[in-house]
Amino acid sequence: MTMAARDRSGRTQVGIAVVFTVVGSWYLGSKYGLINPQLFPTPEQFIAAGRQLALGEGYAGGLLLQHVLQSVKLILLGFFAATVIGVPLGLWMGWSRKAEALVGPVFLLIRPIPALAWIPLAIVWLGLGDAAKIMILLLAAFVPSVINSFTGVRNIPQAIIEASQMLGIRGWLLVKEVIVPGALPSIFTGVRLSLQVCLTALVAAELLGAPLGLGKILYQAGLDIYPAMILAGMVTVAIVGFALTAVFDYVERLSMPWRTRN
Repeated sequence: MTMAARDRSGRTQVGIAVVFTVVGSWYLGSKYGLINPQLFPTPEQFIAAGRQLALGEGYAGGLLLQHVLQSVKLILLGFFAATVIGVPLGLWMGWSRKAEALVGPVFLLIRPIPALAWIPLAIVWLGLGDAAKIMILLLAAFVPSVINSFTGVRNIPQAIIEASQMLGIRGWLLVKEVIVPGALPSIFTGVRLSLQVCLTALVAAELLGAPLGLGKILYQAGLDIYPAMILAGMVTVAIVGFALTAVFDYVERLSMPWRTRN
C-alpha cells in the first residue's frame, strides 16, 4: 500500500469513527433525556420520518426519490450553465487585457450582489418555474468559476508562454496546449466551489413555489414544526452533496492524472 493510499485509509477510518461517535452520543442523549425531543428529534423519530418520506405516503408533495431527482436536475443545470459561461469568460479575461478592461467592470459590479438578491427579479422575469431557480443557481455558481479561471491564467509563468511562442505555438493552439492545461488546477478549484455554492443556494432557490425538491421538504417541515423531517431533509442534502462531490472528484482525477500520481 502506497503512502497516499494509507493516508486516505486513515482519513476514512477517522471519519467513520467520528460519525459513529456523533450517532452514539445522539442515541444516548435521547435515551437518557438529555435531548429535548421537541427541539431535536430522537433517532426513532428520525427513522420514522425517513420511512414516511422514502417508503410511505411521502411528504411535501412527493416521495424522497422524486424530491431528490428534481433537486439534482436543478443543481446540474445551474452548475453546467455557470461552468459553460464562467470558465471561458474567466479564461478570456485572464488572457486578454482588452477583455478584462471590457468585461471586468461589469463583473466587479455584479460580483458583490448575493445570488438570493436576484430572487425578485427572477420571479418577475421567469415566473415560478424551474427557469427562475436555475437562474439563481447560475448566478450563485458563476462567480467562483470566473475568478478561479482568471487567476489560473494569470498564474501561468510568462516564461512558459514566451517559450511556447518562440516554438511557433500561437493563437488557438497556444490556448489549447498551454493556457488551458496550465490553468486547469485553478479551473477545477473554481468549478468545485461552484458545485458547493449550487448546493448551498438550492434550498433558497426551491422556495420559489417549487412543487418538489429538497428545499421544499425543509420549507414545509419548518412550517409544520416537524424537526424529524427537517433533519431527514438535511441528511438527504448532505448525502446528495457527498455523491455529487465524489463524481466530481472522479472526473477531476481523470482530467489531471498527474496530480493523482504525485
